[in-house]
Amino acid sequence: MNYALIDIHLHLDGSLSLQTVRELAHMQGIEIAQEDEELKVQLQVGEDCRDLNEYLEKFSLAGSLLQTREAITKAVQCLEQELKAQGLLYAEIRFAPQKHLEQGLTQDQVVEAAIRGMGQCDFHSNLILCCMRERDNLDQNLETVRVAHKYLGQGVCAVDLAGAEALYPTEHFKEVFELAAQLGVPYTIHAGEADGPESVKTALALGAKRIGHGVRSVEDQALVKRLAAEGITLELCPTSNLNTNIFRGLEEYPLPAFLDAGVRVTINTDNMTVSGTSLKRELQLMTETFGLTGKQLYFLAKNAVDASFADAHTKEWLKKEIEEKSCLARNFFC
Repeated sequence: MNYALIDIHLHLDGSLSLQTVRELAHMQGIEIAQEDEELKVQLQVGEDCRDLNEYLEKFSLAGSLLQTREAITKAVQCLEQELKAQGLLYAEIRFAPQKHLEQGLTQDQVVEAAIRGMGQCDFHSNLILCCMRERDNLDQNLETVRVAHKYLGQGVCAVDLAGAEALYPTEHFKEVFELAAQLGVPYTIHAGEADGPESVKTALALGAKRIGHGVRSVEDQALVKRLAAEGITLELCPTSNLNTNIFRGLEEYPLPAFLDAGVRVTINTDNMTVSGTSLKRELQLMTETFGLTGKQLYFLAKNAVDASFADAHTKEWLKKEIEEKSCLARNFFC
């Protein structure tokens, strides 16, 4: 099957390869595990991962290596090179600027460093700046929105809300998205992952047209119908959702339910390293499990283009590319 690869839910710090982690550590004189298997244990979840909170612990090492301008630039450059080598057409790479200030950088400097990294590789991408679900960080989140506005169209395309959803409910961040709407900054919101359908409803009430994950919407059929009617896009990340124990196996994954209901869904990686996956692997898993047709794969890619925060020119180019790769001219069969 000839997959059109577009990832609109991809975290920088959760997707650094072992080689990139080693390069970043060497650049900064930081000692890390010598053996790949030992390093992988620090970066990737095992089969016994209990929940999202445990999953998030795997970001610690990568985060500690992304505290200088040079490291951030290098990390973005290396990730884009890897995505290009994997055959991706486009990606929206997200990260939280406020998590990279431990050595005195400002959020502006963090974002500028990431944008420099984007310029080192001939790859189509944009940055989504994550606000964080934490206690007493409203000022930092509002600053992230303002920084996104400052660099909008210069490599930055949107903001997001990420972190421990069940511990810090979506409704606590209303002011953040009021500012984003006021400034005209597009946004997506992680919801319906560790928390249930009510979190998705809150995200919709805050104006989100894209939902990060959103898989637990399937627990509320009225919500599923609303998502379909309003054209809301769900950024599904299957392996990640299994890692965090939302579902016990792929056969329980609600992709067919969403497709049957007419919900706009996309397939993404979330964190390539933490989840030990790639976008092609995610699509292969969904195809093998649910027997997806070439036509369905085409529409998954088209949904990603339509929902992306890319400019009109990039969207037009991407649509031409996915039509070719999905063999649209030959009745969707490759």
